[in-house]
Amino acid sequence: MPRRLLTRSFNELRPLKFTVISILALSASAIAIAQAPAADSQAYCAYLTEQAQAQNDLLRTPNGLASFTQPDTGLPTQLVAGASLSLSNLKRAGITVDAARKNCDLYKAATGVQQALQYALPAIEKEALSNRLELIARASTSVDDLIGQTSKMVDAQNMTRPMLLELQMTKIKLEADRADTQSKISAIYVPSLPTQPLKAQVADKQASDVAEQQALDKLARQNNWDVALTVGAHQQVNPYASGVQPYGEITASYNFASRAINRHLDRSVDDYAGWKKVEEGDVARGMEVLRTQIVESITAQQSRLDALQLESQQIEKSLQQVAAPDTSAAFEFRNQLSTTQVLLRIELGDSSFRLDRLKDFLARNF
Repeated sequence: MPRRLLTRSFNELRPLKFTVISILALSASAIAIAQAPAADSQAYCAYLTEQAQAQNDLLRTPNGLASFTQPDTGLPTQLVAGASLSLSNLKRAGITVDAARKNCDLYKAATGVQQALQYALPAIEKEALSNRLELIARASTSVDDLIGQTSKMVDAQNMTRPMLLELQMTKIKLEADRADTQSKISAIYVPSLPTQPLKAQVADKQASDVAEQQALDKLARQNNWDVALTVGAHQQVNPYASGVQPYGEITASYNFASRAINRHLDRSVDDYAGWKKVEEGDVARGMEVLRTQIVESITAQQSRLDALQLESQQIEKSLQQVAAPDTSAAFEFRNQLSTTQVLLRIELGDSSFRLDRLKDFLARNF
């Protein structure tokens, strides 16, 4: 009689085993698309910890049971009351908390490296634009000097006003470039990024992947066995009989496919780690994509810099030819070359800065 009741009670507990696993598995699947700051990681970990503690309390606490039962043997109706405790649930409680902790570590590692991947190129772009502002400021000072010199020559009637106007137009272009660069800088958001090399962050994330899967593996293994202790009392109620009869029972269960199940679980951990290395949306694949982008950007910037340096050499040669102008036309040509050189220096400095930053990023992170 009590055995039937106990069996029914444990059948009701079985869905809980899969509920715990499902909660943690769904949490892990959300990692691939999570992109959040540290505050989000802390909030998520607080939520996950409370969920795990609730499961921990549930699994560690004995289950009370009470029922009216009519034995199959034709004995009178009896009232049965007692409590049962599962050793498998006790072990599962500690593993559940550990799995939640590993899931939290994975979430933090994943969000950190995802941010590094997402904002790596914007961070370089923002640095390059800030450097461009400095280049524009220096170029603007050079143009101001040319405008001052030309204004004096115009006043002395040694230069024409159209030449002064051309310099002023160059100044307007520089101010427009400055405003455009400032707008681009303000439109780029870059959070505080980890200083750890990207390859180390990805390695930490992959290690957290494996650690979390191993914790879920241990949790799943608890479904293979159980030892349950039940104690209580039963009282005959129809017809009523005085005296309460205590009872106790120990039930052990073991799944004969445990060894095969455990082998599959162990393989699943290895397969999961292998999948994460090639998953299109995971950080390992994202790091490889970023590396390719950096390499291609370096090639493009090197080609741009080579072309600009060639142009700069041509302008420098032309400037040497009019180093001592003696006519207004020669002065006008020299000013045109000088303003072109000033603008070209901005592009040279911008391209050189970008190239250096890209090479440095590639060396530090890959």
